Amino acid sequence: MKKPPNTREKLLEVAFNLIWDSSYGSVSVDDICRQAGANKGSFYHFFPSKAALALEAYEEQWNRVRPEFERIFSRNLAPLSRIAGWCALVRRIQAEKAAEYGKVCGCAYSSLATELATQDEEIRSRSEKLMSLPRKYLEEAIADAIEAGDATVKEPGPAANRAYAVCLGMLVEARVQNSLSVLEDLEPAVMEIIGAKAFASA
Repeated sequence: MKKPPNTREKLLEVAFNLIWDSSYGSVSVDDICRQAGANKGSFYHFFPSKAALALEAYEEQWNRVRPEFERIFSRNLAPLSRIAGWCALVRRIQAEKAAEYGKVCGCAYSSLATELATQDEEIRSRSEKLMSLPRKYLEEAIADAIEAGDATVKEPGPAANRAYAVCLGMLVEARVQNSLSVLEDLEPAVMEIIGAKAFASA
């Protein structure tokens, strides 16, 4: 039986969800404490500031989702299957959060980074680092697809950057339009970027 989260874990979970649901600027320490069922003394016992909490909350969230990336990008799977699995994961996460929050929330990491990139250098740099982690999995899968003769693109790094940028752009558009249907084109767009033969012949 899974034990309930302690106060620190609850603060991290609530902070991530509240900021993703709305924005960093609109969420106060009082909001986080109220929803977490914690007092401000407990908050400042664990975290020196809201910014420190946000950074740790976003890193903790990546640690939670990392096993899913390891599963999807297992080298036991065909490279194009890994890439398709990633596209499906992006759509699934957005669908789950839309069902929970009643709206499309887009990419939690890029939302935080774009909001604070010119205001808080530590948040900007840490967000950049966190956003680069999924891209490394994608780059490895593209490299394997090239080696297997399943993709015609020459360089996996630039291709992964383009595919990831397209994904982020679609997530922004999905959030602005409040429509998950935008993400239906994610897999075809990524496959076209890498010159996936399965996509080209479809």
